[in-house]
Amino acid sequence: MAGVQDSALALAVCQAGGLGSLPCAMLTPDGVAQEVACLRAQTDAPFNLNFFCHETPEPDLPGLSRWQTRFQGFYEALGLPMPPPLAGVTRQPFNQAMADVVTALKPPVVSFHFGLPAPALLQQVKDSGAKVMSSATTVAEARWLAQRGVDAVIAQGLEAGGHRGHFLSDDITRQMGTFALLPQIVAAVSVPVVAAGGIACAAGVKAALDLGAAAVQVGTAYLLCVEAKTSPVHRQALRSEAAQHTALTNVFTGRPARGIVNHLMEVLGPIHADAPAFPLAAAASASLRAQAEAQGRADFSPLWAGQNTRGCQEISAKLLTRELVQW
Repeated sequence: MAGVQDSALALAVCQAGGLGSLPCAMLTPDGVAQEVACLRAQTDAPFNLNFFCHETPEPDLPGLSRWQTRFQGFYEALGLPMPPPLAGVTRQPFNQAMADVVTALKPPVVSFHFGLPAPALLQQVKDSGAKVMSSATTVAEARWLAQRGVDAVIAQGLEAGGHRGHFLSDDITRQMGTFALLPQIVAAVSVPVVAAGGIACAAGVKAALDLGAAAVQVGTAYLLCVEAKTSPVHRQALRSEAAQHTALTNVFTGRPARGIVNHLMEVLGPIHADAPAFPLAAAASASLRAQAEAQGRADFSPLWAGQNTRGCQEISAKLLTRELVQW
């Protein structure tokens, strides 16, 4: 949940008996070390470090310029100058520097999104003693991950909020809902399977376990928790009727991700052919987002959320974690 949490939320989940996760995709190596130090200063419980392992695209300057022209009217309306084409692009893939941090910190669990890192980097993570998980959005991806030695597969259903974890195919029609995908992946691989997507209450957790999941991964339900760093405009959207309408969109980052439909998605359409490859698309809307949020508007903000927001509660993440296992 990069951008909406730090070690405080992960710590609360750990203290309640869950596997708290720390998103590292927007952190520097030093930032990861600092957040892990905060965790370990307050708990001995195991935790997970999550990394993106996308391929960094070569900037296509004509394409970036074409993408920016789609935003010109928005900038003029807010009286803002157009930013440089690559301003504000901060998501880095898992690399040698991060692998060295994992070696030094020895986290109990490391998870990946968008496949796996290069074999040498993956081996370095394994040599640190960490258990390795990664997301699969199809049975084919689950088999691919299992063949490369992951300790568990995360079955990410189409309901899930945030970025899709697909990596073998960009064809969204190949992806399924959680409770269709989960049993098929369980049958296809011999490693434990973690269910993710649309699970926001104890009944959903039990249903996933009954279908063969070894565990569940919950994200959206924690967005209103007191320990979350969810922005005020994002919190307001989650409390509103707008949260009932989510869609997959690439207009914020260049890669399909599920969020609450807002002004930018309505004007450009949720999926736009001109959007540059992840994460380069983000530069075009960064200044717009900052200006609008300062005015209390979420017109240009990625309001990541899954299809099931009913579990969102403004309570401690400790309490929510305990509620999720009470059936």
